[in-house]
Amino acid sequence: MAPRQAPTVRQRRFGTELRRLRDAAGMSAPKAADLLGTDRTTISNVEAGRFGISEERLRRLAGIYECADPTLVDALAAMTGGRKPGWWDEYRGKIPPDFLDVSELEHHASRLRTLQTAHLPGLFQTEDHARALFDLFIPALPRLEIELRIAQRLARHTVIVRQPAVPYTGLIHESALRMQVGGPKVAKAQLNRLLEESERTSVRLLVLPFSAGGFPMAGDSVMYAAADSYHLDTVQVDSPIGAVYFDSPTQLANFRARLDAVEQVALNPDQSRDTILGIASEL
Repeated sequence: MAPRQAPTVRQRRFGTELRRLRDAAGMSAPKAADLLGTDRTTISNVEAGRFGISEERLRRLAGIYECADPTLVDALAAMTGGRKPGWWDEYRGKIPPDFLDVSELEHHASRLRTLQTAHLPGLFQTEDHARALFDLFIPALPRLEIELRIAQRLARHTVIVRQPAVPYTGLIHESALRMQVGGPKVAKAQLNRLLEESERTSVRLLVLPFSAGGFPMAGDSVMYAAADSYHLDTVQVDSPIGAVYFDSPTQLANFRARLDAVEQVALNPDQSRDTILGIASEL
């Protein structure tokens, strides 16, 4: 089997969790390889996300590591075997891989929760809004890449409209709602889109008003992608140099606590819709 040249975040996440199970068992890679009937290089490549592994071998490894969490083992088993190409793979090599990693995490998430303080959720951006954002890049992006990025962003909406939809909670600061990206007409259409999406039973949009004052992670753009086992949750945070991912148990617990704290100061869904409607009516 040829190693993957560029494992996705989800593939690396799988390997990281296997390494944690091995470390928790106090077992060396050579010992694990011996018990599995393979070599140390294979164990290292699997833990780095460079190799896949069959469900049968995954369950054998879980037994070797004496993992007593059947939910975690089943969740890991669901990540094994031949990876089926996702719709986002058609953009591979055409736009930055971070965009595709986010799409893959969203697709496989059991729940999504995001915090946006300067931008609106990518899952609900209109074509005109997305184009206005990409037009702001310095240096300017090639026109073809802009069109590809827009198409990929619009396609992400599938996790909201598919059946069953991924349950989604979006925390949006009032500053992001009032930023007229693309001008008043584009901004109003974008706010109306948010109002439409907020009517879905699987969607909760919660506004953080200026009156809420400070709150944890103010200024950050965060996505918390929950998995079938909380051990496999992943957090993605935007940064000036690209996406940063967090997945250690302590980091995940801290992000859950911070997002919970932010929800405590947000408006409820009805109040949030009224706020969005009020801002749109001013345009």
